[in-house]
Amino acid sequence: MVMRRPLATASVLGCLALGAAARLAPSDAAARVLGAAAGQFRARVDLVTMGVTVTDRRGAVIAGLTRDDFEIVEDGRRQTIASFARGDEGVEALPLHLGLLFDTSGSMGEDIKLARSAAIRFLNTIDDALDVTLVDFDTEVRVAKYPQRDFARMVERIRGRQPGGWTAMYDALGVYLDGAAEDEGRKILVLYTDGGDTRSTISVSDVMTLVRASDVTIYAVGFLENQPSSVRVTQRLRLTDIAETTGGQAFFPSAMKDVEAAYEKIVSQIRNQYIIGYTSANRAQDGRWRRVEVRVTRPGLRDVRVQSRTGYFALFRDAR
Repeated sequence: MVMRRPLATASVLGCLALGAAARLAPSDAAARVLGAAAGQFRARVDLVTMGVTVTDRRGAVIAGLTRDDFEIVEDGRRQTIASFARGDEGVEALPLHLGLLFDTSGSMGEDIKLARSAAIRFLNTIDDALDVTLVDFDTEVRVAKYPQRDFARMVERIRGRQPGGWTAMYDALGVYLDGAAEDEGRKILVLYTDGGDTRSTISVSDVMTLVRASDVTIYAVGFLENQPSSVRVTQRLRLTDIAETTGGQAFFPSAMKDVEAAYEKIVSQIRNQYIIGYTSANRAQDGRWRRVEVRVTRPGLRDVRVQSRTGYFALFRDAR
């Protein structure tokens, strides 16, 4: 397993500059996060933990399900559920760690006002998080972790950011996932961005490897209305891929009412997420990707959509 270097040990991480003087090396970042995330998945007697959201055909969450209403299949083989919890059971049952990736690059322009409003309202609603990691990025990536008592200070930081510079979104995502690998409990990340990237050293391929390797549920709020039509489709597909790979969802608001609707759906899904754990019947430590499917088996529930992580990387152990 690849050892990773913690970004910082203080409760507030300070600023991590990823400009010309100090850039994130793609291969090193990918290796660190991949190794850390693989170990995280299997840290407790090989327990694999999945955040699961169930919605109906209209997108409304379905609450009140029990462990008997679910089935987990890994690489075509049914697994035995070992643990089950609901997101509304409180921080004492399962600590909630929130992350915000906030795009402050010049391409955000006037959209940054919508992003600020959505992020601040979101923080004021989710008041049971143990801490929040704020990663704001443009040409550089800045990261700080705030305990619950310091949320007001974080809101002021969000309000104070002005758009400018290039966009290092993939680097920012890599930095966040690197730090989140050490957190225990539920991990939810909300990404506010226009979806572009003009500065990162991490490639699209690398960042998707990091996303697949992590155990973070990602929600993306993409402000694409003011982006050139030539790149809008690509950015939409990319943000959707990032979110849905983790069991999250992507939203693309064009006005304040759409931002509010997206915010309400994200909050509802966080509150009603199911956290399901199982011990894999496959004991091999081969580092391979294992595809996981979560199914709802309750009779009478039809046309439901199950949002969950699409799989995980097994821990690798060299037999030599």
